Amino acid sequence: MSGVGLRRLLETAVTQGVTEARARIFGHVLNPTGQRSPHKLLRKKLIGDKVSQWYPHDVTKDDPLVMAAREQERLSKLEMLKRRGKGPPKKGQGKGAAKRNKGK
Repeated sequence: MSGVGLRRLLETAVTQGVTEARARIFGHVLNPTGQRSPHKLLRKKLIGDKVSQWYPHDVTKDDPLVMAAREQERLSKLEMLKRRGKGPPKKGQGKGAAKRNKGK
C-alpha cells in the first residue's frame, strides 16, 4: 500500500519538475494555481507607434500660411456679421447685462 503512495508522490514530483524545466527552457510563465494573470497582455508588442504612423501628419496645423488664411477668413466672416448687426455684442451689452439692468 505504501508503495503506491510513494510511486504517486514520485510521479507528481517528476511531472512538476519537468513542467518547471519546460517553462524555464521555453520562456513560459509557470502558473500552477491557474489564477488570471496579465502576463499574456504584457507580452504583446505595443502598437501605439504603428497607429500613429498610419495617419498622415496634419500640415495645416503647422503651416503659418494656412493658419493666416483661416484667421483672415474668420475675421472677414465676423466683419460681415457685424455689418448685418449679427456680430457679438460689446462688453457689458450682452444678455447678462440686460438681465442685471432690467431689475434696477
